[in-house]
Parts: sequence; C-alpha cells; structure tokens
Amino acid sequence: MSVKDDDDPHTSQIEIQITSIEATHSQSIPPTPPTRLPDTLSPATNVLSWSTGSSSGEEPVQYEELMPPANFNMVSTWVYRSSFPKKKNFAFLKKLGLKSILTLIMEEYPEQNMKFLEANNIHLFQFRIAGNKEPFVQIPEDKICAALAVILDRRNHPILIHCNKGKHRTGCLIGCLRKLQRWSHTSIFDEYRRFSHPKSRSMDQQFIELFDASQVWRLVDKQWVPKWESIK
Repeated sequence: MSVKDDDDPHTSQIEIQITSIEATHSQSIPPTPPTRLPDTLSPATNVLSWSTGSSSGEEPVQYEELMPPANFNMVSTWVYRSSFPKKKNFAFLKKLGLKSILTLIMEEYPEQNMKFLEANNIHLFQFRIAGNKEPFVQIPEDKICAALAVILDRRNHPILIHCNKGKHRTGCLIGCLRKLQRWSHTSIFDEYRRFSHPKSRSMDQQFIELFDASQVWRLVDKQWVPKWESIK
C-alpha cells in the first residue's frame, strides 16, 4: 500500500486532474426528461419530448423538439395566442390538442397549414382584418365581435389565435377580450405593449379603449361561455 506524500508535486497534479475530470463529467450529465408539457411556455422556449424506449433498454433514447411559434402565450384556460405558425411549430401545436385556430390574416391560408389542420381535425376560423394603421385603415368592430363570439364558445376550445406576428391585430382582439374579462385599461395596455414591443400603435390602444364590449353578448350562446371567474 502506497502512502500519499503531501509534498510530492506529482501527487497534487494528479489530484487536480481527477477533480477536473469529475467536474466535467457532472456537467455533461443530460437533464431529467420532462414528464409533461408545461401549462404555459415563454415565446422563446424549446421543449424536448422524450421517449425512453422499451424497459429492456434495447431501443435508444429518442426525442422530438417542440418549438412554439414566436409570441406564443396562454391567454386564458384553453385559449392561446401566437404569431403565424410555421411548419417547424406543427409538432408543438399538435401537443396542445387544438380544436380550432382563429386567424386574422388577409391572405389565403397556406396549403401546408391547411393539410396540418385537416390531419389533426382542427377547424379554421378566418376573419380577414387589416392592420390598424393611421389614418387609412381601421379594424372593423363587427369582425372583432364575431371573432370574440368564437373565442367565448367552449366548443371551439382549445383554440389558437394569430395574425402574422402575433402583435397588433392579435393584440387588439385580446385587448377587447380583456375588457369582457373586466381588466383595467392599465393592465390591458401593459399586456398589449409587452407583445407589440418595440412598435406599439396608438390607434390600436384607442380602438381597445373605445370598444363597446357589451355588444358582443348578443352573438354569444351563454350556455357555452367559458367558466372563467373574470366573466361570471
């Protein structure tokens, strides 16, 4: 049996190398796979869906990258918002179990997106709304009311709402929904600016402020209104 010599510089060097190797090894250990999809995700989050294979360990570990669209967030229970979904976002959207997508874009919905909807039995609601750009274009209130009636019907949930960037048109629609949920103007505009950053539009905020939310209820089937505390 050898005795460690504290004064031996070679022994100290070996110990330092071993410590360095152990530290490197601990950093290389992969994270514990998540067991479920988080309820809410930040717009920049990528989630890994893990598959550990059979119990015998014969199959290698596989994973699927789930990438949410930009500006993705939960609005309320079973209601989500985002920018325009791209093909790389389809696996993530599939995990949400969507029944509906509500889009505000003017253009025809792309063929690859339509195929994704058809393959997953997702209904498309399209309200062609142009951006609220002063002084030439204003968002039509009747379309906002009709879109809100779709959102306030639980039969359409889970539902994703989007325009192109998930900022201004989507922000206006969500702002009007917040009025139905009895949010203060301060809270509504804070949320609008958070998603429209760095370019908020004063016309959007004016539209939200002047919007008469009471007119929406004549289009809503009360028995299917979401059971949100804020609109009871």
